[in-house]
Amino acid sequence: MATSANGVDEVMNRPMTTPQRNLASPTKAPLPRRRKPITLRRVLRTLFVYAGMAIALMVILGPFAWLLISSVADKADLLSRPLSWIPAHISFDRFVDLTVGSSPDDSAQGFRSALMNSMVIASVTTFVGLSVGTVAAYAFSRFRFPGRGWMILAFMATTMLPPIALLLPLYQIMSALGLSDTPLALIIIYSSFVTPYVVWLMRGYLDTIPRELDDAARVDGCSRLGALWRVILPVSRPGLLSTALLAFLLAWDEFLYALVITQTNASKTVPVALNDFIGRYGVDFGRLATGGVIAAIPPLIIAFVFQRYIVAGLTAGSVKG
Repeated sequence: MATSANGVDEVMNRPMTTPQRNLASPTKAPLPRRRKPITLRRVLRTLFVYAGMAIALMVILGPFAWLLISSVADKADLLSRPLSWIPAHISFDRFVDLTVGSSPDDSAQGFRSALMNSMVIASVTTFVGLSVGTVAAYAFSRFRFPGRGWMILAFMATTMLPPIALLLPLYQIMSALGLSDTPLALIIIYSSFVTPYVVWLMRGYLDTIPRELDDAARVDGCSRLGALWRVILPVSRPGLLSTALLAFLLAWDEFLYALVITQTNASKTVPVALNDFIGRYGVDFGRLATGGVIAAIPPLIIAFVFQRYIVAGLTAGSVKG
């Protein structure tokens, strides 16, 4: 009996295992989360936040809304006083006239050719900027050499110069080369200031990619350029697309150089063609608004199609891994 009692005591004094502890002391259900009482201060703060958001949306989206309304409104509605947000007569004739129409008006013909010129110039500039800038960014990201930091700053310093300071020298250079009033002149000029942005953005993105991928590619027999082409670029697709969109927009929206370098419809771009709607004695508000809407469509389509990659590229490149 004594032995049995001692065995019972040993069992009772033995530390409980995890299942026994769970049975002996069951976990308590979490208490329901208490809601904060609704006070006048909280209500006023919420109303203030939503009112601020509404005002910000009106300030940001208001001009775009008026641009859309003006593009389809009749000329009489645009000149009437007071202005109305809902036009009495809606017409899409100006859209047809500026895109596929056969209007003999020189400004309409110039806008149609400017759309094609801008698309070609912006696309080629983006290709050249990405081709040159990505290779340079890869070198800055993977190699360590004397003066590396200063060279990067020198690249970016070229973008800090005001365009008006470079306008006359660039015009004289293009005239001496016989490239004045040609799309090639704009491609060369645009590539010179798009490439530094590509180098800066892609270097930040490539720094987030582990160097072990380069080492593994080199072990498999790839050269430096082979590792860049076969391994790094496919991984860098989000960064490439977000950088390409920025480069495209920089070339698409540029106005000053195109205004001075180009004179004929064979080389004018969309911003210059829009400026032609502003005459010496009047402004064609309807065509100006319609042209603005048409000019905004290509960048919007590109951003909408590649938005998933663009957001991923901007967020991944913003933090150095």
